[in-house]
Amino acid sequence: MAPTITAPHARATARYQHVSASKIRQVLALVKGLPVDDAIRLLQLSEKEAAEDILKVLDSAVANAEHNRQLPADELYIALAWADEGPTRKWGQPRARGRYFRIRKRTSHITIVVARYEEDELEQLRRKQESTGRGAAVQQRRRADRVRKSRAAAAPEEHDHDHDHEVDEVDEVDEVDEVDEVDEVEEAEGAEADDEDGEDK
Repeated sequence: MAPTITAPHARATARYQHVSASKIRQVLALVKGLPVDDAIRLLQLSEKEAAEDILKVLDSAVANAEHNRQLPADELYIALAWADEGPTRKWGQPRARGRYFRIRKRTSHITIVVARYEEDELEQLRRKQESTGRGAAVQQRRRADRVRKSRAAAAPEEHDHDHDHEVDEVDEVDEVDEVDEVDEVEEAEGAEADDEDGEDK
């Protein structure tokens, strides 16, 4: 039976995963008790195939904590994580001399519980992050998000109509082009007239 958690928490379960429970437990032992951010980075860099399934369950647990419990993701850690054995599908492969090799396709059920740190633990974690430089980066990212949202809210609405001065500029350009074309035509006609007069003489 899983121990009782008094802190606010959320959980997620993935059933009938096509990985044996023993392989899942090897990876769960690495991330159990870690902050969510550290656990995600560790799973992303892990070479175990089971890490991908565990990462999906962890993302689901964090999403449940944020949307259902209103818990910030950066204050969560993996409180509990376990894998139970699922049904085993019997399979086999025929071999030489009438033999038959049994193959067992094992499945497992993965459960991850994320909980919020206590206030004193949060204070210690923040001091540690500030000393290593990670806490400052988180604060800067939050501030940048707030500034971006405030600027987007204060931005003026876009105009759907055309401005008159833009139309006037276009008209002036068209008039200049027409005048240039007329001048070129007149110069060409004058040159032809001069050529005809020279031939008559």
